[in-house]
Formats: sequence, structure tokens, C-alpha cells
Amino acid sequence: MPTVQPVISCIQKLILYETRARYFLVGSNHAETKFRVLKIDRTEPKDLVVIDDRHVYNQQEVHEVLSRLDIGNRTKMGPKGLSGLLRGVSAFGIVGFVRFLEGYYIVLITKRRKVADIGGHSIYKIEDTNIVYIPNDSVRIAHPAEAKYVKIFQSVDLSSNFYFSYSYDLTHSLQFNLTQLKIPSEGLKSETFGHGRQESFDIFEDEGVTHAGSAPGYYGILNEPYLKYAWNSYILEKVKATVHHNWLLYIIHGFCGQSKLLIYGRPVYVTLIARRSCKFAGTRFLKRGANCEGDVANEVETEQIIHDASVMSFSAGSYSSYVQVRGSVPLYWSQDISTMMPKPPITLDQADPFAHVAALHFDQMFQRFGTPIIILNLVKKREKRKHERILSEALLSAITYLNQFLPPECFIHYIAWDMAKYTKRKLCNVLDRLSIIAEDVVRRTGFFVNRPDFYRNTLRPGERWDELGGCIHNTCRLQTGVLRTNCVDCLDRTNTAQFMVGKCALAYQLYAIGVIDKPRLQFDTDAVRLFEELYEDHGDTLSLQYGGSQLVHRVKTYRKIAPWTQHSKDIMQTLSRYYSNAFSDADRQDAINLFLGVFQPMGGKSHLWELPTDYYLHHKNTMALLSPKRSYTHWWTPEVLINLPLPFDEVPCTENLKKMIVVKKMDKSDEEIDIYTEFFRPYELSCFDDTFCLTMTNSAKDFMPKHFGIDPSPFTIRKPEETGKSMLSNKSNKEEAVLQRKTVASAPPPPSEEVVSSSSEDDSGTDKEEEGPMSQRSTPVKITEFGDATKIPEDFNHTPRETHIMNLSGLPSEDDLLIYKRFVYLGQNQHKVDIHSQQSNAKHLDNMMTILGPVSLFLQDSIYEVHLADLDRRSAEIFDSHIQTGKGIIQPMCKDDMMVYREYFKNKYM
Repeated sequence: MPTVQPVISCIQKLILYETRARYFLVGSNHAETKFRVLKIDRTEPKDLVVIDDRHVYNQQEVHEVLSRLDIGNRTKMGPKGLSGLLRGVSAFGIVGFVRFLEGYYIVLITKRRKVADIGGHSIYKIEDTNIVYIPNDSVRIAHPAEAKYVKIFQSVDLSSNFYFSYSYDLTHSLQFNLTQLKIPSEGLKSETFGHGRQESFDIFEDEGVTHAGSAPGYYGILNEPYLKYAWNSYILEKVKATVHHNWLLYIIHGFCGQSKLLIYGRPVYVTLIARRSCKFAGTRFLKRGANCEGDVANEVETEQIIHDASVMSFSAGSYSSYVQVRGSVPLYWSQDISTMMPKPPITLDQADPFAHVAALHFDQMFQRFGTPIIILNLVKKREKRKHERILSEALLSAITYLNQFLPPECFIHYIAWDMAKYTKRKLCNVLDRLSIIAEDVVRRTGFFVNRPDFYRNTLRPGERWDELGGCIHNTCRLQTGVLRTNCVDCLDRTNTAQFMVGKCALAYQLYAIGVIDKPRLQFDTDAVRLFEELYEDHGDTLSLQYGGSQLVHRVKTYRKIAPWTQHSKDIMQTLSRYYSNAFSDADRQDAINLFLGVFQPMGGKSHLWELPTDYYLHHKNTMALLSPKRSYTHWWTPEVLINLPLPFDEVPCTENLKKMIVVKKMDKSDEEIDIYTEFFRPYELSCFDDTFCLTMTNSAKDFMPKHFGIDPSPFTIRKPEETGKSMLSNKSNKEEAVLQRKTVASAPPPPSEEVVSSSSEDDSGTDKEEEGPMSQRSTPVKITEFGDATKIPEDFNHTPRETHIMNLSGLPSEDDLLIYKRFVYLGQNQHKVDIHSQQSNAKHLDNMMTILGPVSLFLQDSIYEVHLADLDRRSAEIFDSHIQTGKGIIQPMCKDDMMVYREYFKNKYM
């Protein structure tokens, strides 16, 4: 059965060449074996003429084309030796083509930085761009307002939190991308495999090797992006139908961070991707509520991806993801900022008794996420003066109206919790209440994991694993439904609530891939600290994009363990947010409207900066009559409701199969689907700096203790002073020496759930030890059974030997003596092995497999006894071939090696 693989873009490096009449954009793949050429006309003053011959060149052919262009564009009157083809800009991708009042510009990515890696698929952050004017000076028609439009367009800083990938679709979730790879190949419409050119002479044809394209065993597929999260879809629309899909590089805006958990040598990557919607996008007070099409302001889809980095393949590795959403309250509402108040009054702009705009919004969520849709509303419910409560009452009324027409199994679940009021209570723990909500939410929606459940999960009914929601298949577990969290701004309170839900989901994800034995994670562990740092970076980034400042209230604020210096920082962030909202948000909103094509400059009409409001730009029903409204009772899309709880976008139906841009039969060694060759490039000499250029946001080692003897598990609860990010200056050298002597033999196991438990998940509102300097969750780890008895006062003047004797509580036990003897035996035998290896010479290399034997002196029942591994015939042949190659005896190439080498040689030199 053929295997389905994602298609890798063959245009990852670009060079822009310039003549007086044309721009020639030459794009190549990573290995520079396949090239494409795009011709852009420079003689049109206002039109964009782009010609793509859809021809795939090799390296020799593209050099010949450029040489002919160079010779053909040299002028007889010019200086001798002057080139006719000038090399302009080197780039890594095309953002798009944009026009204001004069001619078109091309926007190129000139610098990139790798920020994450998911199964060998690299994710890059845009570091710098270059905007190039296409028409030449002789045909340019100048306009006085052009320079101002260019300045506004460039104020959208593309080097700030814009991301792209050549092989991984960032606009879709991991669940969508991997479920598309499991579509039965019989349902795929195959195309003829080939590059669209005549094959040249094959020097291997006499060797009897079958052509690689004659026996296709793989399908390469490429789906249409989800345009709601593709921020450059408008500026690519002009060339989308005329150029090859490899030229189209879609970018997302939001956040992407990756951290590494090292679990006893096993690397587990934690990736957080946030996708901001480009529909109804804008700044804090200027974009509130929803537009007439159901798109809400500040809508962000956050996905946390967990995968075992020791296995790179999507099919063989362990991958898990969980998705949640934030967004403004889906109603017609706004705030008047002309009053210059810190909290402008909230007003409902339109009466919507039939919840039309909320119906459109939730119908979109049904189509993308399935059911159940859970609404966590953190808006205040009780206030002296009605402010946030206006939204809470209107949202409840809209959901109540919509639910009465839905089947009971598809109801929209509504959870209203006044988080701000709960925080002010001294005896109430906000995070305990959120953890109860998070546990309920994750059990309803489930999560995605690309492998079947372990058999151990059926043996532990106490873990309530069978009660998890979602859709369970023989090969994977799918998330159905999503949590939608909102407050007024969807910033501080929302980020904390999403962190708690993500922490609960993280425990289930690690449990599902076999990393931990119970689906629970405690605070003050390295894993949760790392995850908290990642979520705070995520919250700060989104808050800067929408609100103009970083987060004001963080997780530590709600845990009530924030340092006193944090209060002054909160005041500064509040002032920064107020200044941004009052003075700079209008300019930022204009730039977003221009970049996304919401406003399109035209001659004879008002300019962007002359408009009193952009309301009619985002609400199309104010400018033209839209299609008839949906039924007030059957407000959903029928096809979507039929397939619930599965999301309609992931159902392998005819309509979704039509969204595939590329479905092509390929050979397994083709560069368009071979992610291993794309990532490692084994045929070329490469350096580690280029291959492993990823710099993690955080790693578990940043939070681990820096001194020896502490359990290295990232799931062990630690004191604040034991973490790697705090200085251990309060410990004396004597205390560290005693600590090392106590733990040199073996580190103790982490405390069990019964010994160290989190704070009570009681909803009664009691909070033990809330007034203390540390969290009630910061239970210290017991190092030995007599920890306090070993503390040495600093005024002791005993010698080290006397001090050591004073700390002994008696003679060592038999178990301790056995441990000590084992270390002594291991050291003695290692010394014997070193002497033996020094005396051996090269003539024993042929018998290397027979001289390996146990070096331990222990009894047969010892765990240190060495057993020879079973060696099959194939492994022995590989090892023998490796030894012979080292001696200079080259083995003949097999048939598969000849096929791979022939394809590489042909693409590189023919």
C-alpha cells in the first residue's frame, strides 16, 4: 500500500537578477539540485506581469540560461566587460506582491532564523525583509502619497513574530496535518510523475537498474492553507493562479517557541504555536467583539505539541497535540476611547435578538474543531457599576438561544467564573479552581496522539483513562471539540487560564507517550517551570501585539508568590499599555488594514489616514447587501452537523479532497518527500552549525539544580533555591560537601503522589498556608532520612575528618556496604579492561566479536552481569563491511545504493 507524505517546497533559496526590462527570480531547493525561474516584467507601470514557465532546471541548465541572459542584455555602447545581468538580492522566500498608487512591489525574506523543529520539519522566524520596486524609472508614474503608503506598510514589522515553514503547514494543527497522511491512497487522484521535461542521456541505463519513477510507492500531498491564519494570503492572491505552488510561501503571525525536556537522557520537545487570525484583526480598543461574518477580534489558536525527539519520523515517532482558542466575546460591542479613561464604557452597538453573529462564529468552530465547544467566560459578573457584566449577560442569552435548536449531544457548554473577584479573596486559591475546570475540560475534549494507547492504560482503571473524550481509533486518538476562553481583553486572565488547561493536558500527553506513570504534574517541578516560562513568553508576545504591553498579571501573581519588585513592573506595564492604546494604536490599525488588504488605495478616493473610522471596512454589510441570512432556528451548516463530533475539515469527504493542491505519485527517494535527506543532507559536506542551528527558548537543564546529588528528574518537586535559575550563594561549601557525600551512592527516588500532593482541589475556597512566602505546592524534597541532623554550624573548627566522623549515625548497613563494594568492583574491573586494551594489537580486530565477555566479578543473579547480545546475520555483515572499508577494501554497491546514487548524480550534474 503506498505511503502518503507531505510535499516539501522546492524553492527555499532565491536570487533576484535584474535587467532593464525584466527581473529574473531564480529559486532552488535546499540541495540546489532543482531550479525554477520566474520572469517579472518591468515595463508595465501599474500592472503585474509574472511569467512562470513551470520548467525544472538542473544546475547546468540554469547556468546556461543566466549566461545567455547576461550576453543578450549587454549593450554595444556600454563599457567593455560590463555585465548585462545584475545580481540584486538573495532571499529565502516571497512574502507577496503589493501595489498602492504606483507600480507593484515585491516583498522578499532576506533573513531567517530557525526557532523550532517538528519531526524534521523546520519552522523559521522572519528576521528581515526587503521591498523592491518592480517598474524601472523610465516608466514610473510618480504619486505624492506613494511614499506615505510605503511607510505605513513597512510599519507592520515582518521581523516581529512572523513564521513560515517549507514543509509543514503552520496554518493547520498537527492533528489535521497527520490525519491527512492517513487518507487511504485509493481515494487520492494520482497524477503522472515527472518534471515536465525530456530526460537526458542516462549513463546508468546499461547497468540494469530500474528507473526510480517507474515504480512509484509514495504519494506526495499538499493541502490548501487555512487562510484565516495566513497573513500574506491577500498579497499572494495576484499570482496564486499563475505561478507554481512552490513559489507560494504562507506565513503566520503570533508566537512559536520550543523547549526541551531531558528525561534521563530521553529528549522530549515541548512546542507552543499561537496563530493570530487575520480576520477582523487589529489593536485592543479599536477592535472589539465580532464583525458581520462571525470573525472575532484578537482570535488566537494556541497549540501545544509534545513529541519524542529521539525519533524523527511522523509515522514511527510519538506525537501529541492539544488545541485551545481565545477570542473576544462574539457580539456587536465596542468601547469609546475618546473619553481618555483607563476603562472606557462598554456599549452594545447592535441589537441581535437571534444571535446571528454568535451563530456564524460557533458554526465556524464546529467546522474546524467539532464538538463539544466549551466556553470559559472569565468576565466579571458582579460590579457596582455595570461594565463587564453587560457582556456576560448578553453572551449567556445568545448561547441559551442557540442551544435550544441543537441536539443535546452538540450543546455549547458555558462556564462562567468571575476570576477577578475570586482572586481578591484571601482564603481562595485561583489556580486550584482553574485546575478543576481544566481537568473537566481535557476529559471532555480529549487530545491528539498519533499512536494507539498503551496496554498499561487498560490495566489501570483508577486513572479514569477510559473516561477521556475525543475520538479513539485503532491507530490514534483525536481531539474533538475545543475550549474557548475569553475575558474582556483576552490577555492576562485568559493566559493564566490557558496555562492551567495546558498544564493539565501536558500531563495527559506525557502519560500517553509513555514518559510518566500518572497523568499529573505538580508545581515547582522543572517540567512545569519550563512550561510556565514558555506560556509567559507566549502571553507577553500576544499582549504586545494586541494590547501594546507585556502581561500585567502572570501565573506567579495568581499563585501569590510574585516578588515585591513585580508590583512596580506591573504598574509600568499598565502605563505602557495605556500610552500605546491612547497614542499609537490608530497608526498600528492603519498598517494592519493596509497589509491585510482591508483598505485598498485607489486614485480619486480618500486616503487611509483621512478616514474617520474603519468600521465599514470590516463590516461588509454596511456597504452592500449580503446573501440572505440563515434560518433563525437551523443556524448551522447541515454538512457540519452530520459529521459531529468530528470536525468537518478533517473528514475525508469529496469536498475536502478537492482542497488538496498536489497529489502526486513519487519514489521514496524523491527530494520532494524525503524529509530525512532534506534535514541532514547526507550527500554533501555540511557542518553542525548549519544542520543543528536551532536554539531552544528554554531547556530543562536551565531549571535543574547545578550541584550534584539532586534527583535529575524534571518531575521532582524542588525548593525555589534548588532551581538552576536561582543562585545558590546561601549554601556554604561545607553544606555542599556533606550533601555530595550523602548522595554519592545513589539519588533517592522522587516523592510519591501520596507524600507530596498539590493544594486541595476543594471548591470550598480554603487555602492553606496562603500567607506564607512560598506556594503551598513548594514542598521540599526529602534527601535523606536524617536531613536536619547533618547540618553543620559555621562556627565549628573541626578538621574535615573529625566532621565526617561526627555526622555518622552508626556503622553502615549491609545494603550500603553492598553498594560501596559494587562501585569498588566496577572500578577494579574497568582498570583491568583498560590494561587489556593497551596490550592488544591490530591482529585481534578480526576476532573482536569473540573477545567481548563479562568483566564483572558479581554472582549470576547480579544486575551488573553482562550478557552477549544476539547478533543476526545481517548485522554481522554490516559490521564486517564497516571493518573492511576501514582497511581500504571497498565493497561493491548494491542495487538500492546504485539507484540512490544515480538519482543524486543525475539531479546534480545532468
